[in-house]
Amino acid sequence: MRKMIAGVLSVLLLAGLIGCSSNNNDKSSAEASGSIAAIKKADTIRIGIFADDAPFCYQDADGTFKGYDVELGKRIAKELLGDENKITWVVVNPADRIPYLQTDKADLMLADFTVTEERAKSVDFTLPYEKVSLGIVSKEGSPIQSVDDLKGKTLAVNTGTTADSYFTKNYPDVKLIKIDAITDGYQALITDRAVAFAQDNTLLLSWAKKNPGYTVGVKELGNKDFIAGAVKQGNKELLDYVNDLIKGKLKDENYFHNLYETTLKDSFPADFTADQIVIEGGVTD
Repeated sequence: MRKMIAGVLSVLLLAGLIGCSSNNNDKSSAEASGSIAAIKKADTIRIGIFADDAPFCYQDADGTFKGYDVELGKRIAKELLGDENKITWVVVNPADRIPYLQTDKADLMLADFTVTEERAKSVDFTLPYEKVSLGIVSKEGSPIQSVDDLKGKTLAVNTGTTADSYFTKNYPDVKLIKIDAITDGYQALITDRAVAFAQDNTLLLSWAKKNPGYTVGVKELGNKDFIAGAVKQGNKELLDYVNDLIKGKLKDENYFHNLYETTLKDSFPADFTADQIVIEGGVTD
């Protein structure tokens, strides 16, 4: 009888432990890093951003973050936490974007992130809100007007960007200087370490407008790409939240077209229009 009672108690104890373990796992899952529950508990959302990518995401002289992507981040924080200032900005370089999501250093990445099939194997992208192509900026006195002009010459690209992968794969005869920070890419051009700098055309058009003596001789290169936010792979809850906002309330407000007018318009040439860059409601067609 004692053996039977002991056996029953063992089974009950095991069941209790399993039940406790299951409850703990459920709690852990609900409050996993990057989940909406965890974000609300922390009362802040950690958003990855560039500090040198004007006019999309940059840090002003007074230390505040500004730009198109920044305003989107503030709107997400307002919808999710009731206050656009409940954000912990996480400054990244281009090559940091995937690792920072994978290692839970950021909940959401809004760092001018181009969607690619290769990147989609490592992170989950939101619906796109911007379209872009590669461009090449160079000095007006010796302009680069086609990829053929780069043969045997040195081109600066940012490590881990679409420009990096595009030239590495398609133009092995172009010598690349691979640089982490976007500002260092411009510096390589200015100091003649490179004859040109390849990055998103929208970024380069804006920079050239503010810096006389430079020209975007190649305005569109390769395929038209899309810019989107990204979350850690498998974080469907936060992904769905952002997507629902983009295709719902923001679309109804014509949000991204209005945001273009207040954050981007003055940075581009007069003949550049919102429809050349803006995607509304996540619809790319």
